[in-house]
Order: sequence, then structure tokens, then C-alpha cells
Amino acid sequence: MALDTGQLCREIATLDEALTVCKEEVKENYKSYINPYFAMMLGLLGFDKSFVKAEGMEVWDSEGRVYLDFLGGYGALNLGHNPREILEAVKKVMTRPNILQTALNPMASVLAKNLAAMTPGDLQMTFFCNSGAEAVEGAIKLAKAATGKNRILYCEGSFHGKTVGALSVTGREKYKTPFGLLMNEVEGVPFGDAAALETALREHPAAALILEPIQGEGGIIVPPEGYLKQVRALCNQYDALLIIDEVQTGFGRTGRMFACEYEEIIPDLLCLAKSLGGGVMPIGATMAKEEVWKMAYGSMDKCLLHTSTFGGNTLAVAAGIAATEKIYRENLADQAEEKGEYFISRLRELQQRYSIIREVRGKGLMIGIEFLAGKGLMRKVSEEYLGALVAGELLNRYGMITAYTLNNPNVIRLEPPLIIQYEEIDRMIDALEEICKKHKNFLSLAMSGSKTILHSIINR
Repeated sequence: MALDTGQLCREIATLDEALTVCKEEVKENYKSYINPYFAMMLGLLGFDKSFVKAEGMEVWDSEGRVYLDFLGGYGALNLGHNPREILEAVKKVMTRPNILQTALNPMASVLAKNLAAMTPGDLQMTFFCNSGAEAVEGAIKLAKAATGKNRILYCEGSFHGKTVGALSVTGREKYKTPFGLLMNEVEGVPFGDAAALETALREHPAAALILEPIQGEGGIIVPPEGYLKQVRALCNQYDALLIIDEVQTGFGRTGRMFACEYEEIIPDLLCLAKSLGGGVMPIGATMAKEEVWKMAYGSMDKCLLHTSTFGGNTLAVAAGIAATEKIYRENLADQAEEKGEYFISRLRELQQRYSIIREVRGKGLMIGIEFLAGKGLMRKVSEEYLGALVAGELLNRYGMITAYTLNNPNVIRLEPPLIIQYEEIDRMIDALEEICKKHKNFLSLAMSGSKTILHSIINR
């Protein structure tokens, strides 16, 4: 029942009150007003901390404990938490119009020019939006409008977002089935298999193929060397546009500014987001070659077919200008390559010593550790819970924030800020070694968790 004005004034909390809300009230608010089962899941795994401060690699909870963040906002925190330069950049533009639709935005024009200079080849035109999923939506629409074709190919195991179009080209049925028919004329092909892609392109004309140069939520899957070059050649041969999704891999994460640079390919469309906002502002971008953009939107009557109210707002693009400048100035891509090689080599040493680690893979500071699932009846359960249990041990016993990958929950991802120090990498290695020494298999890890977790797994 709606409240009258007087009651509403008494009921609505102020910002000052929100800043002091206690952990139990936060849980109750989530249960009543946001997502009760998400709150329950975090509670079962011991992830329901109340974090009150963050800077760089470190996050503090309400009890004063300090944690190291090896998750990095799924690749959104390449510069760490609350980087000073980005916050200062946002403050500098706070008195300018933030959203003014009937004028050209100077800040947006500069960031678009900068992106054209730093991205591969002749990518030139930029559409600004607010997230990676929106960047993918923009790319799909642009590809269809430019080519006059509807069919979109994607890779099995991929993740491109959870909006309707992005979800249609995401490669895990769990996230698609509950929503029935999504976008039609889409087809999945195996990731890393150029022959399968050629068959799909030969049989039916396609507007585009969308792929991640390294699959993130698929479990940090690196394709075979030369695969991206084959993909580029096949798209050229069969007149399909190539959309590269660098939302998670971009801006230095993999040891190159963009992961597609490892094979020196130039996509027709490029999707960006996450660390483009410096970990402070939400911002995404769809980039296109000029001739492709013109085929879709190159006239007065078409130029506003795809728009976004908040896309390219002053605060967000100012953060983007400062973030990309800092990544270049501090050579963070080179740092990610060097630190990643060290990190992966040390993890593979653990793999040689402990059979619970099945595989270590990745590039730069985008690393996945796949754990060995159980056998028999326990296999299916362990495939769903083993990564979460390891992440829970790391968080609650060692103060290390990680998470499993959505499409392969048997894998924990390590995507720390690119500013990480070597001693912090060593602390993670030491923590993982202790876990591996103590727990030889899934059941041992499940027994070490809370009784609530074990009860939940047994009665699943």
C-alpha cells in the first residue's frame, strides 16, 4: 500500500543513514527488496561480508579485517579500487553539464578520438553506452543494419551479457532456457575450431561472428595459437563481420592493450567496457570501422537509430580519458604480462605437486585454476560447488577475494588489479598451497566448510 507524503518522509532513509546501515539490516533489505536467494547463497558460502573501505588491492570489512582483491570486479578494476587519478578526473568535470542531449559533448569527442588511436587498425567510430552487455547489443544491431543479414554466430561456452540480444549469443543454456525464445537466427559453434566455423559460414550467410579472444566465464579458455587469424580470414572469405568482445580482456588485462593484438588481427566491431571507466564510472563502447558504421547509420535519417540516454555522459567519459591515460603512462599491459608469467609459473608448480589442481591457464593477469571434480555420484555436485568452496576458503581463512567462472564453476578466476605487487601474488600462492595440502579432494573441502554448506550440498 502506498504511503502518504508524511509517512513517506519518515520511512525513506537518508544517505547518512545508508552509510551507517548494519550488516543484518543489509541482509534483510536484500531478502525483502532485492534478491533473497542471492543473499542466502552468499551467506551459505560465508561471502556476506560488510565491506566499508577499498583502496588499490585492499578491501576492509566492518570489523577492520583487510582482504586482497584477486577478483578485480571481473576485470573492471585494472587500476584497483578508487584510483585517485580517476576520482580527481570526475571531480574536475562535476560542474559541467553531465547529460545534455541537444549538444555535442567535448569530453566524449576526446575519448572517442583517443580510442580510435589506441585500438587496433582502422577502428574509428565509437558509440558510448553503460555496460558490456549494452556494447554487445550495439554491435549486434550495427552488424545487422550494415549487412542486411540477420544470422549471428557465436561460440559455445561464451559469455556476452544477460540482456536479450547478448544472452542470445551467450553459450550456456542455464541462463537462456528460463526465458524461452530470445533472438532468432543465432547459432553456436565450438570455440577454437576453425573448421566448424567454416562449415557454419559456408552453409548459411551470416551477418557476423562474435567471440571473446579468451573466454572468461567459460573458464579462462585460451584458443589454439593461430585460431584468431583463421577466424579473421574466414569472416573475410564468407563476407561476415567479425565482432571481438574485449569487455573483460581489454585495457591491458592479458598483457596486451587488447587481447586480439596477440595475433595482430583487426575486428570490424569491438566491444569495450569494465576497466574503461577506471573502476569508478559505468561506461561501455561499441567501436566500428568507418565504412561499417556508415553502412548502418550513415545518413541523417539513420544516425539516431541507436541511442542511449546516459551513454557518453561527461562524468563517465572523463573517467575513461583518465583511465586509459594512466594505463598507458604506467605501462600496465607490460606489467600484466610480466606479473602474469610469474603468477602462472608458480601456479603450475603447485599443479605439479597437488593432484586437486587439474589445469592452470590464462594470459597476463587473466588466470583460471580448474580443480579436479570428484568421481561417481559426487562428480556432478563437485562440478557445481568445488570452485565456490575453494573461493570460500580463500576468503574466510586467508582474506583473499576470488570467485568461480559462471559457465564453468569448477574454475576459480584470478583477475587482480594490474597494480598488484609480487609479494601479494606470493601470498595467494602460499594460501593455495595450504589449501591443497589440507584438502586432497572435494569431499574434504566440503567437510571443512560450515555445516550449513555441507547440508545444502547433500540435500541439493
